[in-house]
Amino acid sequence: MAGPVVATTSGRVQGERVGGVTRFLGMPYAAAPVGDLRFAAPVRRERWDGVRDATRPGPSAPQTPYQPLPGLDLVQLAGEGWLRGEDYLIANVWSPDPGASGLPVMVFFHGGGYATGVGLAPTCDGTSFARNGIVLVSVNYRLGIEGFLHLEGGATNVGLRDQIAALGWVRDNAASFGGDPDNVTVFGESAGAASIGCLMTSPPAAGLFRRASISSGHPEMVRPPAQAQKLATAVAAALGVPATAEAFRGKSSEDLIAVHGVGYGVDLRDEHGVEPFGGILPYTPVTGDDVLPEHPLLAFRNGAGSDIDLIVGTSREEFNLTMVPGGVMDAIDDDQALATLSAIRPNAAEILEHYGLGKPHTTASTILGLEVQ
Repeated sequence: MAGPVVATTSGRVQGERVGGVTRFLGMPYAAAPVGDLRFAAPVRRERWDGVRDATRPGPSAPQTPYQPLPGLDLVQLAGEGWLRGEDYLIANVWSPDPGASGLPVMVFFHGGGYATGVGLAPTCDGTSFARNGIVLVSVNYRLGIEGFLHLEGGATNVGLRDQIAALGWVRDNAASFGGDPDNVTVFGESAGAASIGCLMTSPPAAGLFRRASISSGHPEMVRPPAQAQKLATAVAAALGVPATAEAFRGKSSEDLIAVHGVGYGVDLRDEHGVEPFGGILPYTPVTGDDVLPEHPLLAFRNGAGSDIDLIVGTSREEFNLTMVPGGVMDAIDDDQALATLSAIRPNAAEILEHYGLGKPHTTASTILGLEVQ
């Protein structure tokens, strides 16, 4: 039996009934970011003729492969990694009933350190939300070098611009899936949550969502332009090209993934000796453009985002995901904790003392909240 067909701003799409809800997969919210559109702001997708099949997963953003960890199935959490194809700026929708109206809408931004992740991992499935009367939307956005390296002649904060374009698509198309475009909640975890913290203060995102839920991410996680330029220079040197968008467009996604790791060796501390990403996430949002004219924390202090309802939470013991299988928990000691934090914070000893370093029966692992029972 053919699934329901709905009209979107880019053309008609056909979904399918699965698990008691209607699902639409792989719908482009922007044009494929290829050719001159690489390292550029997203643009509206041209309309297609006829009815587009929206019953199968679409491709995902180019990304580094996952590092296998003993005993962990990361596919459940983060999807299958890079599924190749040009049209990867896509949205997936689960709806209780596309013929309904006024249903609340929730939009999920995946995590993955701005370098990995997809909007259609098993843990991102929106079936349960739809069964509870919510139109759930998940999206892909550009990652790593193609999404968050800031090059001369290219757009800044490309990954954030993708997210804003996706929210614009949701506003324009929510009603087609039974949703209320004036009742949109965005939520995410890790890099997805940090993105939302940025979008709450971003002028181009104003009015695109009413509520936000942030888990294990915060808007302190941005860089000033000088550090972003330093990173771009290092990656360009590894490629043997100038740090320009034009030069990088001459390199394939495979070429860029091959030098992705260069970023982890660049000292990205700011003038205060602080590296807000702990030295583990080089490709990140940057301040000083139209998307983030000022640091989000300063923007919040100045009243930005005050009209958005916000819930903030934490994924408890999140870093156990890598630290336990990788053996870090069995090896870390107080000296190593101090050395690690000193590389990203000038007052590391003071910080660790505040959390109990040096007190009887206190170890580095308990300070970090990572002790495994």
